[in-house]
Amino acid sequence: MQQMNERELNEQEIILKERMSKIKHSLVVMSGKGGVGKSTVAVNLAYALSLSGKKVGILDVDIHGPNIAKMLGIENQTICNSEFGIQAVKVSENLKAVSLALVGYDPDQPIIWRGPRKTAAIRQFLGEVNWGELDYLIIDSPPGTGDEPLSVCQLIPNVQGIIIVTTPQDVAILDARKSVLFANELKIPVVGIIENMSGYICPHCHTETAIFKKGGGEKAARELKIPFLGRVPLQPEFVEYADQGTPFVSFQDKSAAAAAFIGIVNKIKDSTENK
Repeated sequence: MQQMNERELNEQEIILKERMSKIKHSLVVMSGKGGVGKSTVAVNLAYALSLSGKKVGILDVDIHGPNIAKMLGIENQTICNSEFGIQAVKVSENLKAVSLALVGYDPDQPIIWRGPRKTAAIRQFLGEVNWGELDYLIIDSPPGTGDEPLSVCQLIPNVQGIIIVTTPQDVAILDARKSVLFANELKIPVVGIIENMSGYICPHCHTETAIFKKGGGEKAARELKIPFLGRVPLQPEFVEYADQGTPFVSFQDKSAAAAAFIGIVNKIKDSTENK
């Protein structure tokens, strides 16, 4: 990612605002810590919205661990430049994606960047990607409240909300509280909390077992006075689907967890589109 002078930054800022003005709803998916399935939620949210007929883009700003391309089955493709700007990779008729994993970097090499360079990369993605007209832009940010989510929320002039992904344990309250305070500090509304890995569904007997407890996300939402969007149980085949580049939400007719996630997506649509 190239460095730019002040004049170029000002020009990019103008272009960025113009591009973002064509996007109706920008949503940032966050988590207080890693390992909660945040990227999985972001991918399935974007995919479910696209299946419902919405024009959707998903932007992966997890600079050090960009997994969105793999989860969507497009890791062998690359974004390209045109006279109209960077062209996102087309996943389906209604879904486009952009990630550092799609710009030609060796996936085996670590990205060793300090904050300013990461911010410059995010600025370039936001200012130079030609998304066109979108109903939703879903931004998958890395865990925590550091450079990447801060840069996104400060650069995009119309972030509509933050979605927090957590797990069922009581400690989820501590992690979710940080994300909520982050949103409050930046004056961005919290759309709600999703409790991921809420129970394990056995692939043989289909019995659900609360191996990570249950209700931590709901308790966090209640204590923090923000909406609780719902629970997504863990199913072993989700791992296989992700490795194959197939979002699990596409199996909603065969999966209770996928059907539950569709209910969560409908709540998110109601919250964003009725404001």
